[in-house]
Amino acid sequence: MNFRALKMAALLGIFLVPGTQAQTAAPANSLPSPGFHHLHLNSTDPDAAIDFYTRQFPSTTRATFAGLPALKAGKMYVLFNKVSTSPLTSPQTAIWHFGWHVTDVRKNLALYKEHKEVHLLPLYTTDEGGFVYVSSDTWPGTGGVLGLTKSQIAEAKATGVKPQGGAGFAYLQGPDGAIIEYQGNMPVERFNHVHMFQEDPICAELWYEKHLNARPSQAAAAQPRRTEADCKVPRSEPSWPGLEKSGTIRRPGSGVIFDDVELNWYERQGDALLVPTSGHLADHIALSVANLDAWVAKLRGEGVKFLKQPYPLGETRAVMIEGPSREALELVEVK
Repeated sequence: MNFRALKMAALLGIFLVPGTQAQTAAPANSLPSPGFHHLHLNSTDPDAAIDFYTRQFPSTTRATFAGLPALKAGKMYVLFNKVSTSPLTSPQTAIWHFGWHVTDVRKNLALYKEHKEVHLLPLYTTDEGGFVYVSSDTWPGTGGVLGLTKSQIAEAKATGVKPQGGAGFAYLQGPDGAIIEYQGNMPVERFNHVHMFQEDPICAELWYEKHLNARPSQAAAAQPRRTEADCKVPRSEPSWPGLEKSGTIRRPGSGVIFDDVELNWYERQGDALLVPTSGHLADHIALSVANLDAWVAKLRGEGVKFLKQPYPLGETRAVMIEGPSREALELVEVK
């Protein structure tokens, strides 16, 4: 092979050989989507809280991470920070509640009725105050919405629509005032979601996709695609069942997925703006990344707000940023 051919081969090798410097200089938006690492709660008694969760959800175990008491749920954690006074649950932040898939929601309901430490939360069926404990014990939702508006309820009554029974979603109150959803009937018990509120849900989905390379949730992917120019959508009427007698505003809604944990959200329910999550019961959500420095560079370049610059976290490092509705998001480096 002559010198010219050798030179050409070397140049081609720069672009074609796996693992070369040219290939590793990937654009920021090609960074893999983070994993779901943990939900961080403030608690007056973390040990008692962990005991509560392991009793209600047998798939979970006691653990620690970075020296903090933790609940291990599959490959993710619920971490606890001990506080001296009851953590704030109002005004409302972007984090509403969190929950598990269960294999038999009716069986769980029966067990919880036997557990004296459990307080079941009613799902109101109208603004007049009737309630059920499992969503499928009232009129089924329609059009992909998990509830009916007042006019739809009137139509359901007039046409004799009956509850479907069986599987559905339900709620209980956990330690420190936490709202916990359990939903069945699913193949296995697992921590599966954090339910949130957002100022503009579809805009929030675009924010997570742009800055955190998130995948849209199944519900979000089924909606017409929007852009930042038309992502602000008027809110719908409230629908029931809901945790409040006034019902739940469920549209617009959207969400994203990290690993197999969904962050689902509705529009904020009241007129007041959502407040920062830090210091409240649900303090922040943490995501795992393999290369923290690359993520810091990407997020700084995109103008994302940093709440904390890189800091040690046990044997690793982390950084804290702010999401679109003032939710604190921690990126934890996991090699």
